[in-house]
Amino acid sequence: MSINMNVYKLFVIGDSDLLIHQVQGEWAVKNPKIIPYIQKEEAIPAEVEISSLRIIQEAELSDVEWVSKQINQLALIDEKRMVAIFHGQLYRQRMICAFHKRVRARTFEISQLVVKRICPHQDEYKGKFSPNWKGPYMVCKVLSGGDLVLSEMDGVAWLKPINSDAVKRYYV
Repeated sequence: MSINMNVYKLFVIGDSDLLIHQVQGEWAVKNPKIIPYIQKEEAIPAEVEISSLRIIQEAELSDVEWVSKQINQLALIDEKRMVAIFHGQLYRQRMICAFHKRVRARTFEISQLVVKRICPHQDEYKGKFSPNWKGPYMVCKVLSGGDLVLSEMDGVAWLKPINSDAVKRYYV
């Protein structure tokens, strides 16, 4: 299908990276559970200290002093909102940096050599001391969703696609 659309390179990302791009508003969101977390230009609630009548009477504040304190509190709302926005942005940047430290983008191209992982539940698994990788194979097709159709070195293509998580690049 990707060959029909003239796609020869496929950029494979994980679910976490997809989620980060969706929450940042860079990509469209279809999952209704994620929609509340999307960044929007909304008012961030800020706490305002409104003294109770008992505290005002105990402090023996005049009406003028009480009004001036309330005006000062209202003037600080914008500053408190900006601090909350900056804190959220810094936290998001730290999370993105921590995520990208551990994630490596893997792209596969047609006719690239790869080796396939041998998992313990497969028939090819021979025991604890056998090799964990089998190959090399050639990438015959790159499908959407991170799937690859591999072929043997003699050109015989496999019928079933394999997930790109189960292969790695083969260096000659």
